[in-house]
Amino acid sequence: MSTDTAPAVLRRHRSMRRGSSTGLLLVALPVFLVAWLVVFPIFSAVVGTIFVRGPDGATEFSLASYRFFFSDGYSLGNLWLTLWTTAVCGILLLAIGLPIALYLRFSQGRLAAYVQGLAIFPMFVPSIILAYALIRTIGPNGTVDLLLNSVGLPKLRTPYLTPWGPVIGLVWDNLPLTVLMLTAGLSSISNSAIEAARDVGAKPLRVFVSIILPRMGNSLLVTASFAVLGIFSAFTLPYVLGSASPEMMGPFMQRTFADMNDPLNAMTQAVITFGFCLIFGILYIRSIARNREAQP
Repeated sequence: MSTDTAPAVLRRHRSMRRGSSTGLLLVALPVFLVAWLVVFPIFSAVVGTIFVRGPDGATEFSLASYRFFFSDGYSLGNLWLTLWTTAVCGILLLAIGLPIALYLRFSQGRLAAYVQGLAIFPMFVPSIILAYALIRTIGPNGTVDLLLNSVGLPKLRTPYLTPWGPVIGLVWDNLPLTVLMLTAGLSSISNSAIEAARDVGAKPLRVFVSIILPRMGNSLLVTASFAVLGIFSAFTLPYVLGSASPEMMGPFMQRTFADMNDPLNAMTQAVITFGFCLIFGILYIRSIARNREAQP
């Protein structure tokens, strides 16, 4: 290395170290807030459920609350209903959102703009308003019942206060985010690959299966993860639209904490719920890391 280039290289290294220090300072506050508001409460809840204060005031290791949860039929029934609702909503969201996203990706014009506006409209409607709108529409003596009665048809068997009530509300509430994320994933697929497949005579179904779907793997995984995380921890729609027994984990935790005044078991339910959500969170993080590694 010549004497002329050595000072320039040294200045470059100093600039890079200064930029790295500035970047660390910029992310320090958000990382601290995440650690304080998210990570610390998680560890505090886990520790608080396994190190329990006894009647004599001494803290001892105990898994009694977890043994009670997994041996209690009502608690397991609520967990099963939450898993069932999450799975059904996830499947319905992908089945409804993917065709809409495909249409928005390959269509232009005023009609596509209207479809996009209708698809994201629920994003601007609060959940509580949506819940009561559904009650007034498909609930007992609601709008649908009045219309059916006016033409002499039998009454609608309402999904309100049944396991299907939260499913309808949660699918409607999470559809905008699903459509936006799938549309973003489809936008990364180049038109040249699709046009090349069409030029060799590939039908639309073949283009979707062989060209689009393989490139949508990460987008589908991320979309499913976000949907599961939002649905599994939902409270308002299951509380208003769902049945009283069994109930989803969100209303179950609130009732255990507030109505039964049992914070230990409510915290145990929260930890178990977090454990299921953590699985999809890990899948999401792995997908993001894989995308970063694949980038040049």
